[in-house]
Amino acid sequence: MALPQAADTHDATEPAAGSHQPAATGVAPNAAGSRMHSRRHWFSDQFALALILPLGLAIGWEAAVSFGLAEGRLMPPPSRIASAFHELALYGDLWRHVWATLWRVLAGFALGAVAGIIFGALSGASGFLRKLLDPTLQALRAVPSIAWVPLFILWFGIFETSKVMLIAVGVFFPVYLGVAQGILSVDRKLVEVGRAFRLSRPAMARRILLPAILPETLTALRSGLGLGFMFVVAAEFMGASEGLGYLLVDGQQMGMTDQIVAAIIAFALLGKAADWLLVTLTAPLIRWQDTVRERL
Repeated sequence: MALPQAADTHDATEPAAGSHQPAATGVAPNAAGSRMHSRRHWFSDQFALALILPLGLAIGWEAAVSFGLAEGRLMPPPSRIASAFHELALYGDLWRHVWATLWRVLAGFALGAVAGIIFGALSGASGFLRKLLDPTLQALRAVPSIAWVPLFILWFGIFETSKVMLIAVGVFFPVYLGVAQGILSVDRKLVEVGRAFRLSRPAMARRILLPAILPETLTALRSGLGLGFMFVVAAEFMGASEGLGYLLVDGQQMGMTDQIVAAIIAFALLGKAADWLLVTLTAPLIRWQDTVRERL
């Protein structure tokens, strides 16, 4: 009686060789679909969570102004800000100003990032160049952005070149510091492993040094992009006739607080979109990292 029972148990727990492959192929798509569903669910939760604070503040301030608990003259309620957005978008002014600001930031970011990567690599890789360049660049980094405005106007004129160069200066310093510090902080053991495998200098740079400094470099690029949006405001104070910074000045002169707040919100949304795009495009470059993710 024991033998048939053992045979039945074996048949129930271990399928035949012919039936094993279909079972495996049937489970894998379900697992992949479950992972995709879980990822989409996580992204939707993150998006909903990010909206709680701004929506809560907007609803609370709108209610406070509507019930007479606060005055909306100096700080307009969201309804007036939305109306200002609608008017600017209706006549096409909003998109013209957004594009002007975005173009200046992208041009200045490109120039500043390239220069920062080059000088940071030179300073980090060579002790002689670091002693030669770093003290001067660190001193210039402490100069306020607005202090460059009159000099750049004399050098490059009042038009687009001076604005782009001012933004490039703001982007340059965090990128320079990030790249130089990334090279200086490379673990010595990694370099010794490369030497043990007798890697050539190009192979050492491509397979060891570049992956080691890439995370800090990408963080520096994000910091530089954020400073680019900060410097564009100072740049657009230099006689600009379009741009979100111009909307700020125009709103101040005309006493239109709703336009000022609308321009500030447009800055925030544009800066966040640019940062998200940069992170998304560079995420595959550091996918190899085994670190604690933000979802934890």
